[in-house]
Amino acid sequence: MAKKAHGLGRGLDSLFAETEEWNGEGLQEIPIGELDINPDQPRKNFDEESINLLAESIRDQGVLQPLIVVASSNGRYRIVAGERRYRASRAAGLEKVPCLVKDLDIVRQMEIALIENLQREDLNPIDAAKGIRALMQQCGYTQDKVAARLGKSRPAVANLLRVLNLPEEITDMVRDGMLSVGHARVLAGISDREEQIRLGKKAAEEGLNVRQMEALAAQVKGPAKKTDRARKELEPELKELQERLLEKTGLRATLRGTPKKGKIVLQYSSLEELNRLNEILEGI
Repeated sequence: MAKKAHGLGRGLDSLFAETEEWNGEGLQEIPIGELDINPDQPRKNFDEESINLLAESIRDQGVLQPLIVVASSNGRYRIVAGERRYRASRAAGLEKVPCLVKDLDIVRQMEIALIENLQREDLNPIDAAKGIRALMQQCGYTQDKVAARLGKSRPAVANLLRVLNLPEEITDMVRDGMLSVGHARVLAGISDREEQIRLGKKAAEEGLNVRQMEALAAQVKGPAKKTDRARKELEPELKELQERLLEKTGLRATLRGTPKKGKIVLQYSSLEELNRLNEILEGI
């Protein structure tokens, strides 16, 4: 029998287990007009057809799982988990929905919102990666800690974060399901952004699988020169620093040289990423 994950990796069930059971005790019926969506919600896109199907189910059976909310200073409530149920309840014409009002700090709110969405298979990898990056930047988490809290492996977290360094044209295709995370990982290994976009579009248009993409990427990279290989053979402490730069900034970091002399290159692909780097620097 597989072992259960610990902490938040167990998902939302662990939150209910830590507090009261949600079999009716501790629940509040809150008017739907008093609820506000969470601006830090990892999921940015909601499938309208899926919402309508859930609304039909809610009309027949009601809301089977309560929303998790926190009280706002203005007397309203902000949704931490359950925005999909909230949207479907509105579509179903409900006036009130069952909620658990919790006292949660911002870190806990972000974790719960991310976990609920990661447990749903249809969360696109771009939104998942952005949610993970937000946890790291706003809560000071390392990749190891994020992986432990979410019940994922560190390589899985690192691979998701690498996708965010790709051009917007590519991340849009990943978000829309035209390219997989596997395709994105291959493209992330190509340094030329124009080639990334060209190969990404080719893969999407021709339906290339990941192996075919790898073959094309190998042609683009060409045989590695001796000097190129030497550049990549960083000393252990520099490799560790390169990883820490990615963890702290969310940007692709490249180090070249030795502990005594070299250079650091941070790559950003949007004004949002540049502004975020500026905020990090201002906080130092």
